[in-house]
Amino acid sequence: MPSHIEPEVVLYDLACTKNVCFSPTVWRILPAIQHVPTNTYMMDSTPIAYFLESTYPDPPVPLTSELGREIESKARAVVGMAFRTSVMPREMDILSPRAQEYFRRTREAALGHRLEDLLDADGEKEEQAWVASGDSMRAVGELMLTHGPFVLGSRPSYTDFFIAGSLQAAKMVHEDVFRRITKYPGYAEVYEACLPYMEKKG
Repeated sequence: MPSHIEPEVVLYDLACTKNVCFSPTVWRILPAIQHVPTNTYMMDSTPIAYFLESTYPDPPVPLTSELGREIESKARAVVGMAFRTSVMPREMDILSPRAQEYFRRTREAALGHRLEDLLDADGEKEEQAWVASGDSMRAVGELMLTHGPFVLGSRPSYTDFFIAGSLQAAKMVHEDVFRRITKYPGYAEVYEACLPYMEKKG
């Protein structure tokens, strides 16, 4: 019988009632990890990416490229607007009570209003956000298909994981949001190409 292998890297997430790693703050923006062998704790996706790449260089993962920077910048501006409206207020529904309190306090302080104000009963605000972003979302998605199946071609880069992580977060929070964005070209292709790398090992 194979012995249990302790993980070398621990990823911290908000407490979720679905018992999954879901939060956009973990998947793409501001994660926190512990590197067990060196007892090192780190926050923020960029230094974490460089630390992991230097610690585990095989297989290599390109961390930056001109195309990747363009996609990340445009996706943050365009997809971020729609996700803020559709995903952020719904995250409350899958958080534990203690995580809900933290999430509400920090997000509402940043927004300057209640999370509930991002949505309305008839869905008009949400629809307006998606309509306003639609053409730009399509343009960003088409950039993702420049080489394929990954942004830079046959191997994944930091940008691919940025995209796939954002989509995974949306999927865990609200399946309809995930389905809506993956109707645009590029998003589903990158997400599906990254799936093998998102499986939990051990």
